[in-house]
Amino acid sequence: MSERAAPFYCPYCGDEDLRPNEQGHGAWECAACNRAFQLKFLGLLTRGLQRNDTGGEEI
Repeated sequence: MSERAAPFYCPYCGDEDLRPNEQGHGAWECAACNRAFQLKFLGLLTRGLQRNDTGGEEI
C-alpha cells in the first residue's frame, strides 16, 4: 500500500491550506476556515462501478 492520501482542498470552504491534525491518521485541519475533519475509507460497494456506454448525453 502507498503512503496516506492527502486531500487537495477543504470540504467546507474549498481552500487548499491544509495540514495534518494531531488527532491521528486521516485527520486534517484547514487554516482558512479553522475547521478540523477526518477522512476514512469505508470500503468498496458490492454493486461495483456502473458504466454508461451509450457514448453521449441523453436528449
